[in-house]
Amino acid sequence: MEQGTDDLPLMANTSHILVKHYVLDLDVFFESQTITGNIVLFLQPNSSYEKTGKDCPSQPGEACRDPAQESSMSHSGKSILQRSVKDSTLSTISESDGNSKQTSGITSSENCCDKGNHGSGDFVLVLDCCDLSVLKVEEVDISGVPEKFMSPTLPSCEQQSTLSHQMPPELVALPASRWKEQLSYYTQCSRAPGCGQLRFVTDTWSLQISKCGVNMPTDFPSAIRIWYKTTANGRSIKWTEDQQGRPCVYTFGSPINNRALFPCQEPPVAMSTWNATVRSPSNCIVLMSGENFAAPNHHAQGINSWFYYVTMPMPASTFTIAVGSWTEVKDNPCSFLESSITPVNMDEKRSSEQECRHLEYPCRYKSIEAHLQTCIPHRVFAPEGLIKQCKEMLVPVLLHCLEAAYSVLGIHPFSRLDILIVPSNFSSLGMASPHIIYLSQSVLSGRNQLCISRVCHEIAHAWFGLAIGARDWTEEWISEGFATHLEDVFLAKVLKLSGEESKEHQDLKALLRWRCLNHELSNSQEDLQILRPQGESTGEVSESGASMVRHGLNADKTFMQVHYLKGYFLLRYLANTIGADCYFSFLREFVNRCHGQLILSQDFLHMLLETVPEHLKNVLSVEVIYQIWLNPPGMPQPLLEESQTWTGNGLVQQVKQEVSKWIRLNQRNRRGGTGRKRQRNKEFNEKIVPDQLVLLLDLLLEENTLCVKTLQCLKKTYSLQDQDAEVRHRWCELVIKHKYTTSYKDVETFLLQDQAMGVYLYGELMVNEDAKQQELAHRCFAAVRDQMDVSCVKVVGEMLF
Repeated sequence: MEQGTDDLPLMANTSHILVKHYVLDLDVFFESQTITGNIVLFLQPNSSYEKTGKDCPSQPGEACRDPAQESSMSHSGKSILQRSVKDSTLSTISESDGNSKQTSGITSSENCCDKGNHGSGDFVLVLDCCDLSVLKVEEVDISGVPEKFMSPTLPSCEQQSTLSHQMPPELVALPASRWKEQLSYYTQCSRAPGCGQLRFVTDTWSLQISKCGVNMPTDFPSAIRIWYKTTANGRSIKWTEDQQGRPCVYTFGSPINNRALFPCQEPPVAMSTWNATVRSPSNCIVLMSGENFAAPNHHAQGINSWFYYVTMPMPASTFTIAVGSWTEVKDNPCSFLESSITPVNMDEKRSSEQECRHLEYPCRYKSIEAHLQTCIPHRVFAPEGLIKQCKEMLVPVLLHCLEAAYSVLGIHPFSRLDILIVPSNFSSLGMASPHIIYLSQSVLSGRNQLCISRVCHEIAHAWFGLAIGARDWTEEWISEGFATHLEDVFLAKVLKLSGEESKEHQDLKALLRWRCLNHELSNSQEDLQILRPQGESTGEVSESGASMVRHGLNADKTFMQVHYLKGYFLLRYLANTIGADCYFSFLREFVNRCHGQLILSQDFLHMLLETVPEHLKNVLSVEVIYQIWLNPPGMPQPLLEESQTWTGNGLVQQVKQEVSKWIRLNQRNRRGGTGRKRQRNKEFNEKIVPDQLVLLLDLLLEENTLCVKTLQCLKKTYSLQDQDAEVRHRWCELVIKHKYTTSYKDVETFLLQDQAMGVYLYGELMVNEDAKQQELAHRCFAAVRDQMDVSCVKVVGEMLF
């Protein structure tokens, strides 16, 4: 497949060999801004390769199959993985062992991945790797692991000798219910000594490993240890300071995912489990996407050790780690309130058991306790200075958001949840990973509707994006479209809105999103507007299993919402067409059947359309949905038609009346009319909801001229400087457009404190060609650029210079 400069390559040869488990052992050093240690990879030849004895492309086939029909690469469709930290022997390793191409016979990943697997050369394990300093790679001798870790009750394998390069058959035979034994065995094996160094070489995107004389993946070592350290500028990790000025580090789902954090297999089909030991300064808390609430153990003076693990196989891309001087928000009485949500009945529980079709793991959908758990255990962490805001805005609603999600989709796919308020330079309002959610400090301002919406959005990702993942990452709408659609549904339940109130609020939100989408479609290149950019090639990979993500390195795409919004409108259209009750009943069944698996668009659409009434089948078909919604750029025709119906919405009508009042006031102000301010303020409805206020400011932005008196009154009437970030963003746009110098401080504050949303304000400041505004843009950028995400720096830099 042809690769463009903005495409992200996924290099791992997953069709040949797969990582079954990672064991990470790492140390965090804030002084050098590096993470150092080793990772042990437990490898298994791809079952399809084993059977044929030749190259076999990674084609997992349709989602939701019986596991007997799936190869081991079809592990459940989720996300997670990471490393463990420990470096007790790293100091003995010579730098001369690393990264020298002279030490390897490998010439290129192309030759290694293809020719090597046909017997004409040594087999090469290709891992996704970037911005890492690899020091040494060695085979691990697991043959000497004590037999006490192997259960005597397991099937006998007398015919097979356990060589150092083979995974013990007893371990392979362990059922998922014996996950503690598996974890113990992996941990013991990871501590086994090395039994010979392996040749390796790195290039821009990969680490390539071979063993002399081994030309088949079936003969490749089953356990290897990689000694490495991250680099200070690695694109998977953000070294920064929290809001109190204390050092911290976190992974942030950058375009290159986790390959600058540890060598791994990035293609989503490469599902693995992992466990990690991380050592850090004792004043730090280590949070991670693990199934356990880890507690610190004393390791050495001033150093604590943290241990996390997962038993659900997931892709490496969403493993997350955050280390910093966070404070837990202890005052959380709401977490212990009795739930008001009725748990699912046992008939539904038994039904979901029968439909479980993923790779075997200790699945929560098979647990009666999990089915009765309407709200999973959760914690909130934040810098000390934001504890008060968390207690006031986040903690009181978190329980209700989790319950709302349960009431719509059923059992929570993950057993626990941490929420972390990340530093101000975080480039998004939120990010979900298994067991942990990052939230921007921007959600803690104004009224709590933005906070609730964002928490609901990220919680929705537990099902769509994590428990059910996209098999092709170019189909981002599968994750973001579902989360955007579901956030409104969850929000209505949290706010306890009636059916009519819910419809009015959701139509108002739809109008706001339509306006945003319309603006993006008018100001972006067409190939970035397509939800299925690979077309009929979606899901295809090369013979080795390598693939690429279209536009994965395009910095502009990072800040676009097309895949969120067009995906949301498609799902809204489907729900309205077949009926909300029918749609959400299906969605719950879909989650029960397909959790733990990877899907493509057609998998979801085929299953949904099987449930629609016969008279709708001509209107709703996979081909028609492709042609109208997923394959072309631009605005889908049904959306153009639906948008005409929103003007009659009661909440929208209230806003239009308010806008008319402001236009009349502005006309009087421009004529120099008189009147008492108090009487003027009484004209306006100060209690409109935040989404109405966003629309009001949006509509006022269409006015050519708003005079100073009008802007002054507008700010005072709605206390705009104290509203949530979405409202304040619109206010900043008004300030910039009308050169309202009195409130330039509001713009500066927004650019410094709400970096996740302020990127395009830089462009607005530059386009007016006003010296004061341009000076403001350059001053703010200079203050934050060293802490900004690299994509932000690139996009803003192009606006300013």
